[in-house]
Amino acid sequence: MDDLQLNPLYEKVIDDLMEQQYSVIDDFFTKEEVLALRTALLAKYDEDRFKKSAIGNQSNEKIIDAIRGDFILWLDEEHALGAESCFFAKLNDFQDYLNRTCYMGINEKEFHYALYPEGTFYKRHLDTFQNDSRRKLSMVCYLNSEDWLPEYGGELTIYLNEDGSEKAIDIYPVQGRVVIFESQVLEHEVKPVKRERLSITGWLKTRG
Repeated sequence: MDDLQLNPLYEKVIDDLMEQQYSVIDDFFTKEEVLALRTALLAKYDEDRFKKSAIGNQSNEKIIDAIRGDFILWLDEEHALGAESCFFAKLNDFQDYLNRTCYMGINEKEFHYALYPEGTFYKRHLDTFQNDSRRKLSMVCYLNSEDWLPEYGGELTIYLNEDGSEKAIDIYPVQGRVVIFESQVLEHEVKPVKRERLSITGWLKTRG
């Protein structure tokens, strides 16, 4: 494996993906990095830079509130500064590690801030398109307040198929928590939120 030094955090993600097709990590980013990203998200939301989210890819976008209710702002890696620059630096390190250890061929990424107002949700779906299968890993980092409680809702529900029967896994959006899962395999949804829910969401992609 060349002179690559094993990274225990990344190895846990890889082991989880191989075993159960998803991974939940609470220390992928430092607390300081998470708080800086939260501050950046809120500042840009206050500047009215977010837009209503849509379903489908760019060739077939539709805004349907009955399916999805969040507001998003796409991140530009090339012009990223501060917290966002640190975010992409860590992602690039993770991507390089995956490619060198698992030969995944990931060479693109797309990420956006997401804010779910109270009462919104995202119905069950798969993170891939009929005319675009480049998304390989979905990734979300939660930027909520530290006191997020189960009664606030907003959990990510992942649906697993185990021995022919379906199993639902609920993952609460605790501040700093990162969830990574296979984009083309696991259907999932965001349950209705009872207070504002913040995250960075995106995908690691292959060229085609």
